Amino acid sequence: MRSSDTSPPLHGRDPLLRSLIPRLTGLTYDERSRTPREPHGDLPVVLVTGQHGMGRSAVLADLATHYRGRLPLAHVKVGPAESGTPPYVPATGEAATASTLVGVLAELVCALAPELRRRFPVLTPGLFAVSGWDRGNSEQRDATCLLHARLLLACRLADGDEDTLRHTWATAVEGRVEGAPTDDARWDREAVTGAVVAEYTERYGPAAAREWYARRFPPGAEGQDPLPLLGEWFQQGGDYRDFAEQTLMAAFLHDVAASYGRLQRWNREPWPLVLLDDAHLTAGRVFLDLLLKNRALPERPDHEEVVVVATRLGELPEEDGAATVRELPDLVKSSGWERRGRAPSAGLLAVPLPPLSRDDILPLLVPDRPARPLHPYLASAVHSLTGGHPAATTLLCAAVLDATERGAAVEPRGLLELTTRDGRAVTEVLLERLLPDRRQRDRLTLLSLARDSTAAEALAAHLRFQGPDQLPANSATDYLEAQQWQRLTSPDEPLVADALLQTLLVHEARRTSRTADAGRNWQEIHQFLRIHHTQRGESGEADALRHTLAAGNAERVVATLAEEFQSEQDEQAATHWVVCLRYAATAPTPPTPPDGEWTDERAEVALGAHDGRYAELDDIERCVNRLLHALWHVSQPHAEPDPDMCRAIGEELAYLSPRHRSWHAVLGQAARSWPVAARKKRPLPVPGE
Repeated sequence: MRSSDTSPPLHGRDPLLRSLIPRLTGLTYDERSRTPREPHGDLPVVLVTGQHGMGRSAVLADLATHYRGRLPLAHVKVGPAESGTPPYVPATGEAATASTLVGVLAELVCALAPELRRRFPVLTPGLFAVSGWDRGNSEQRDATCLLHARLLLACRLADGDEDTLRHTWATAVEGRVEGAPTDDARWDREAVTGAVVAEYTERYGPAAAREWYARRFPPGAEGQDPLPLLGEWFQQGGDYRDFAEQTLMAAFLHDVAASYGRLQRWNREPWPLVLLDDAHLTAGRVFLDLLLKNRALPERPDHEEVVVVATRLGELPEEDGAATVRELPDLVKSSGWERRGRAPSAGLLAVPLPPLSRDDILPLLVPDRPARPLHPYLASAVHSLTGGHPAATTLLCAAVLDATERGAAVEPRGLLELTTRDGRAVTEVLLERLLPDRRQRDRLTLLSLARDSTAAEALAAHLRFQGPDQLPANSATDYLEAQQWQRLTSPDEPLVADALLQTLLVHEARRTSRTADAGRNWQEIHQFLRIHHTQRGESGEADALRHTLAAGNAERVVATLAEEFQSEQDEQAATHWVVCLRYAATAPTPPTPPDGEWTDERAEVALGAHDGRYAELDDIERCVNRLLHALWHVSQPHAEPDPDMCRAIGEELAYLSPRHRSWHAVLGQAARSWPVAARKKRPLPVPGE
């Protein structure tokens, strides 16, 4: 029987979804049937890694959709530790959120207890013991009691309305705390912990849990009530909290293992599937570390086989060096995992999510409704622009189909000009998703126009960015590094290293230029950067020319290049001239109407259609003008190279070659190699390098 899932398929993720996870769960992906499990007894934790927008959360959401109702399933998204978001009941199909280890474990109980038909008799009283509140903090009390109410309802320890139960529970605990001294914060917490445990014990009598926890404490704790002691150690922090957290994880695994008796194991009933999103955040890291440490024990007391699939922003950290890393294609026939050694990270199977291929993109451009034919190279253009980034690819393809449905013809060069169905610019929507911090996103939109971190720092000072950071550009790079977009950024490297992110930021700066504050529009920023690089002398000439062209002043660039061509006779200067020409032509185009005044006539100028405008120039100057505009036209990486432009590049260089006393060899070699490289969309080689 087919799954009832109606969500769009995830392209390029089949080895993970249809091969690996079915072998771990014993259930096929989209058929309600069983499949052989692999391996048996000792399971890896699957850690899916990747940058923002690579589809980590989408993979978990897809697994939740396909496996919900077929096995016990918990889907939890870890939130920032400082968020303070109160717990809530997730709607059907949504992931629950948690920002602490206790919150994660509580959400697992809430999700799994009804399906396992088990009350988690050991873990639940332990969670109550460690989840008190500071006396007098009503907001914290209400959030904690809401969590308690959800636990009681999920474990069928209480009936009725959730909010009513929360209020009743809070009133009962507060009644027990009344009269206790209030001059010692530590005593306040212990008083609340004792009241919570006393209320729970009176109602539900967790004798078995008490015995289990008593066996976990060291001998020196004999004779003390283990549940209040667990809460006290948890609140005490440090090594005491580590012990308490290890104990809670052991209790979780014990309760799950106890749910599978001989009959369930004999019938091969599927084990729970836990989906943990954003496990790189604190609560997620703690949960995985404790789970991996438990599974690495030489003699595990509880042989559970919970299937855990977690996601992590960025790459696998160095401290997890014992993990097994497998690429998606390697997972088709087997996981390739077996435990090697007793390091906790040996229990990890890391799967980095790769970019989509062009073949993955093409199905996204197949409309489900009649529409005009698309440009034949649109899939290639989307792939070149996004590098196969799933979020950017999906959004752009949807925007292409929407525009086509409205009767517009979408060309590769116009991809970044598209809008979403609700009329917002695709670059704006994408940047909001890829760079969630608005303040840093706004900074980077302007600072991305700088060549390197040094220029960006100068621009930040010029723009007088306000805020608590002493070095705004450094703050922006720190943010990019924290968001796993790049590693340490040196002063002579681009501020934004990721090509897609850089392209989106530059286009957004262009798009918003007209509405920018005084001193922050496109022309003024490039004017400042041109002066900045001019002050560096010859080493900054190429950058100065590039910013001049980005501001739309092609005449000045042509004049500089033509003057050097005609005055410089040193043979070694040819390489410098070629580098300046090539780099200047990579300049981003200025804003066009209605956001700017510049009109894109690069193709016409390159082919000589407007030579009449330049009657005052000599033949060399007109040739350099045509050559610059041809190179500028083919510099857009996601546009299909125009054959006429590529041919013009070769012809203009061939014209210049014999007209210079000592540069003819360098220019002649460029005349032969550059058109070929441009047609194949490869970097233009510099002769002699």
